[in-house]
Amino acid sequence: MFTHDQIWRGIDRLAAHAQTSPSGLARRAGLDSTTFNPSKRISSDGKLRWPSTESLTKALSAAHLGFADFAALVSGESRARSLPALDLADGDRAAAFDAIGLPTGPGWARVPFPDLGESDAYALRVEGEAMLPIYRPGDQLIIAPDEKPRPGDRVMVKTRDGEISGWQLGHSTVQEVALKSLNPSGPDRIIKLVEIAWIARIVWASQ
Repeated sequence: MFTHDQIWRGIDRLAAHAQTSPSGLARRAGLDSTTFNPSKRISSDGKLRWPSTESLTKALSAAHLGFADFAALVSGESRARSLPALDLADGDRAAAFDAIGLPTGPGWARVPFPDLGESDAYALRVEGEAMLPIYRPGDQLIIAPDEKPRPGDRVMVKTRDGEISGWQLGHSTVQEVALKSLNPSGPDRIIKLVEIAWIARIVWASQ
């Protein structure tokens, strides 16, 4: 049985895993931003407050983890599976993906990562400085091709001419999409949808 302190510590670790604060995790989960704040953990009369099952379920979904992974975070244990992994500096990157952006071919290694259920997630290791200061060379990005990205999300984009690059997704129309550079000195881009092979959401990064 986990204690009150352990459960809330697990939520703090869950937020850190999702690369955000407890407030940011709550917002990402569609909850009130104060749901996981320290001030909500003990009532004014000193009684312990516990997170609801509903709020915890939504937070885990937002962080792409399951209850078993949360239990591991609470206890400090590690629970991981392995994901396909590719160094973006290696070989013919375009040939490493199929038509819908899933890993293919022999060039993929495996890296451990917390269980994402049935997700088709994979890992890409950053090369070069095009995504500074958000992502540095050597950072490992976890990509979720089965999640529909929304404006404001960080994404990897492959164009039909084979270019693979990272962006922040802007608003789109039926004909084109706006891509905002992750590097303040880099140009933003408006690209026609017919020129895009796939767009996949970046859900996590090791830095």
